[in-house]
Amino acid sequence: MTARQTIEAGKAILGIEFGSTRIKAVLIDEENKPIAQGSHEWENQLVDGLWTYSIEAIWYGLQDCYAELRKDVLQQYDCEIESLAAIGFSAMMHGYMAFNEKQEILVPFRTWRNTNTGKAAAELSSLFNYNIPLRWSISHLYQCILDNEEHVADIKYLTTLAGYVHWQVTGQFVLGVGDASGMIPVDPATKTYDAEMVRKFNELIAPKGFSWTLLDILPRSLNAGDNAGFLTPEGAKRLDVSGHLKPGVPVCPPEGDAGTGMVATNAVKQRTGNVSAGTSSFSMIVLEKPLSKPYEMIDMVTTPDGSLVAMVHCNNCTSDLNAWVSLFKEYQQLLGVPVDMNEVFGKLYNNALNGDADCGGLVSYNYISGEPVTGLSEGRPLFVRSAGDKFNLANFMRAHLYASVGVLKIGNDILFKEEKIKVDRITGHGGLFKTKGVGQRVLAAAINSPISVMETAGEGGAWGIALLAGYVVNNPNRLSLADYLETVVFAGNTGVSIAPTPEDVSGFERYIENYKCCLPVEQSAVDHKA
Repeated sequence: MTARQTIEAGKAILGIEFGSTRIKAVLIDEENKPIAQGSHEWENQLVDGLWTYSIEAIWYGLQDCYAELRKDVLQQYDCEIESLAAIGFSAMMHGYMAFNEKQEILVPFRTWRNTNTGKAAAELSSLFNYNIPLRWSISHLYQCILDNEEHVADIKYLTTLAGYVHWQVTGQFVLGVGDASGMIPVDPATKTYDAEMVRKFNELIAPKGFSWTLLDILPRSLNAGDNAGFLTPEGAKRLDVSGHLKPGVPVCPPEGDAGTGMVATNAVKQRTGNVSAGTSSFSMIVLEKPLSKPYEMIDMVTTPDGSLVAMVHCNNCTSDLNAWVSLFKEYQQLLGVPVDMNEVFGKLYNNALNGDADCGGLVSYNYISGEPVTGLSEGRPLFVRSAGDKFNLANFMRAHLYASVGVLKIGNDILFKEEKIKVDRITGHGGLFKTKGVGQRVLAAAINSPISVMETAGEGGAWGIALLAGYVVNNPNRLSLADYLETVVFAGNTGVSIAPTPEDVSGFERYIENYKCCLPVEQSAVDHKA
């Protein structure tokens, strides 16, 4: 079929992902190739000291994103989207969305970015003997209990952003197992919430006398490929305000952006991994066996089909780097030189490769917000140099590129140096890799491993959740998710790989030692700069 025939026949599949700065929709054909896209830019807001997106912003963003997709279809193919083969919704993981029995949100959505849950996360990590990160839903819930927030007694539903959107358009209160593993740990054997940890939590809060226990308020955990409901008439109207989209479309289990990143990079099989590098960054390494002990820097989550994954999550990645590039754009405009941002990024990134392997002693901290891996509860973007350092443009840009994956390196050094984890393939995706070869080479040096990037890497999580939706309806042979991706979607394509050079690896090691030594300077900036 042509793309138009696929759309008109209702055979196209839609994936929508709510990222930190953009909501993106990707429409794919029966061969899993993108045929149309839509997007909506948005930003989180700091309200009463907590990062949030309003309910109104969520629905307006979704509807505008779909409208842009519909417009793209009309422009390219001169047809309407009337029906779809399947839909999937994905979003940034973790956070806290609590609702009462009327399905009214009780407090503004608290995103993964908030770091106010330190006491709760520490107590739960000790109780469970398992690293519970600040951003996980269970940390937010327990922190609310510790803070005696009145709304907790009224909770009927607790979910993530992906789970919320799915619930509202299908009526099904469920969650994909990968996203569920960011609420409270999942047992890989049962592929649902860890029963022993659920029991311990219920005992911990029993003296409070709430009318609910934990499983009463959490979404049911589903595996990739499971039936997760259908688009309701009300859901169709909420998605497509033009009224063309018909209800009844199968919807796959909602997943987090970590899970869709694994799918989009064919990294759900054991001994594979991926790195997502954009506004935030995270690495996902699919393990053959559990780690020897809990680590505060490493989160244990799962693939969308329930395999154990070691995740290093960093709150900051390219935002500060982008801000510096924008500064150069302003300078170019002052000179009256026409600005092509792709060219600006390309020239600056490629010039960075001419710098010293250790950045000439320059150090950058890209902390727009706090960074739990390095123990910073708040962030202050900071550039540090000594008078004798080699201060030039190439080293300056290289230092900022190194900073974008510096915290990621600190976490992954535990996996590769201490736990001796073995991987066959690591794939990169996200904005850092848009300039060909540069981000790839920097990341290869950081974690001392070859990094592959695929042509589809730029499609990101919206494509990944579309693939998961396709896995529900286009898998007659009931292949495992790993085999489906390997043989049906990617057909053996592993992308273009760049191996680290010894010089780059040793240079990054020198940079990161300098980086660690100067962390008290960053802490001082937090302490003294409002």
